[in-house]
Amino acid sequence: MTEETKKIISKAVEGIAENYEESDILMLKNESPLPDRNTVIEIVKEIRSVMFPGYFEGKLSCGAEPEYYIGSALTELYEKLFSQVTLALSYKKKKSVTKDAIKRTAEDICDGFFAKLPDIQKKLLKDVEAGYNGDPAAKSREEVICSYPGFLAIFVYRIAHELYLAKVPFIPRIMTEYAHGETGIDINSGAEIGEYFFIDHGTGVVVGETTVIGDNVKLYQGVTLGALSTKSGQKLSGKKRHPTVGDSVTIYANATILGGATSIGDKSVVGGNTFITGSVDRNVKVSAKTPELDIKTGKRKEIEYYI
Repeated sequence: MTEETKKIISKAVEGIAENYEESDILMLKNESPLPDRNTVIEIVKEIRSVMFPGYFEGKLSCGAEPEYYIGSALTELYEKLFSQVTLALSYKKKKSVTKDAIKRTAEDICDGFFAKLPDIQKKLLKDVEAGYNGDPAAKSREEVICSYPGFLAIFVYRIAHELYLAKVPFIPRIMTEYAHGETGIDINSGAEIGEYFFIDHGTGVVVGETTVIGDNVKLYQGVTLGALSTKSGQKLSGKKRHPTVGDSVTIYANATILGGATSIGDKSVVGGNTFITGSVDRNVKVSAKTPELDIKTGKRKEIEYYI
């Protein structure tokens, strides 16, 4: 290493250290670290293995009692989740809040979450049915569970949503961003989504935090359920910014529906490539005007191709 290189590195060290001191976010200065992203993703995968044993990492041994497998898996999972929830609640905690109080809150949250797992599983089975019945290309329900990106995104959302409702910081977002990275489907954990939900193909779907979706809804790739404008930034936090979609609605590819006051009525169909910022009544079909094709006829010049 040359003397010049050493000087450059030394100057970079000084500059980065100064940035650490001047910024509140570059270096964590709290006593408690943030939740560990890899552990949170492990929790998601392990819950999936319990919900659908044999499809992924977890598997029931031949002759083993289901209760034994589930009990063992959930006991380990509880400890992992409790640890991460405690970290999430401890970060930037108020000085008046004791460690014991945080642990009690974490325990209450985890107890409530695990109590809801059977109901989440039942909802997921309905989502599997929606995927199988809604896609003629699906060869089996098993195929939907183990290979469909839409189902993975929905699974992670349903898990993360319960923790979002319990006001757990960081963890719900880590979970849904994991699904986003795996599938290209971005469902915010705060969205309210009913039963029998299906996303076909999926890539590029965005569902915003305050979106409300009814039962028996089907989305295709590229659908955006977003906000009209976010230029006010944090002033909009907690306000209804995203659309409401009624029951039995189908929204086709690349449709964009924006705004917290925008609603799509029950049993309506939204066509592809539409841009909607106003409400649509129930039992309505909305479509974008098909662009006029200009097809030129006549003799085509012969082109030789060399391979």
